[in-house]
This record gives sequence, C-alpha cells and structure tokens, in this order.
Amino acid sequence: MKIKTVLAVTLGAVALTSCYSSSPRPLPVIEQRPTVDGTWADPNGIVSTFQAGTFTTRTTDTNQILASGSYMMVSDRLVEINMTSLVRNTQQKVNCALVTPSQLNCTSDSGAQFSLARRA
Repeated sequence: MKIKTVLAVTLGAVALTSCYSSSPRPLPVIEQRPTVDGTWADPNGIVSTFQAGTFTTRTTDTNQILASGSYMMVSDRLVEINMTSLVRNTQQKVNCALVTPSQLNCTSDSGAQFSLARRA
C-alpha cells in the first residue's frame, strides 16, 4: 500500500513540474502609434497646437488665434485637419504627412504647401 501511495505522489509531482517552465515568457510588445499631439511651428514662427482632436494656430507675439478646427489621424503617418481661418473667414482642409516624429509636411486643399516642426 505504501508503494502505491509513494508512486501516486511521485507521479503527481512529476505532472506538476511538467507544467512549470523555468524561463519566463516574454511579454508582448505594445507599439505606440505615432501622434501629432503637441506644439508645432512653421518657418515664420507661427505656432500650431494639436491636442485631443483640437487644432489651433496662434501668433507668437500677441498669442492671437489665426485659425482653429479639428484634426484626426487617418493613418499612422497621415493627419487630416479641418480648420477655419479667422483672418480670411474661410474653411480649409489640410492633409499632413508625419515624415519624421518632428516634421509634418502639409498641403492645403488649395494646393499651398508648408512644413511644421515639433517644438520641445
């Protein structure tokens, strides 16, 4: 009877140890999607802010709003901006390509092209 008990305990221990791995499993990598949230400037010093779907452009001297609107990431590298120019009282759609984490190349629906550089 003792042999059966010892054998059962031994088999149980072997079964449990086969479920255990001495090397840890690697955790899955969570890739962060690029974002444009933050402050950007054009070569003339006009500052644009992207924050939670809201877009504004201001002058650097008086902080006056020149344009405002909304934006959305169409893909990992493409941003679509719908804005209203308060200076011209016009609406415009602008598509921007995130060419690097710190540079946006943009084209408006009228064909105007400009670049924005991320500010630290």
